[in-house]
Amino acid sequence: MVATSSLKGVLLDSAKEVFESMVFMPLEEVEGQRPDHESVTLLGTITFAGNLEGCLGVCCDMAGARAIGAGMLCMDSPDQMADEELADAMGEIANMVMGAVKTRIQDDYQSILISVPTVVQGRELRRRPNDGMVQIVASTRAGGSHHVEFSLTYREAGVA
Repeated sequence: MVATSSLKGVLLDSAKEVFESMVFMPLEEVEGQRPDHESVTLLGTITFAGNLEGCLGVCCDMAGARAIGAGMLCMDSPDQMADEELADAMGEIANMVMGAVKTRIQDDYQSILISVPTVVQGRELRRRPNDGMVQIVASTRAGGSHHVEFSLTYREAGVA
């Protein structure tokens, strides 16, 4: 079993690793900053099951998603990022961060299966964990200006 405080560190370290190596953008934690739920946001999620079960989410506004996608594809400008590519980029970020989390916790949770990512777009997207679930939220800033929120909602298998 990994402590909740340790899982937040795992989540942040995993996100930083992915952003530095795959998006080429520094990622720093910021306290108290929340996404603007009035604007259109993208939420990339990926579920996992096994000894630990739950969902990892990555949420940001459209400008942030465009900058992340452009970084992943090594584009000169976020304006080059087509709208159709944004969902793929956010899904892939969720997938890579979850993969990095899994690698870091595999000694404690040997059996974790990961789903295919899902991406939704809308306004006022909010997480509502079920009873018995623990939720960790890490607010970050990518590239110095884009707010990106990572969440890990989980419970150990067999715990109701």
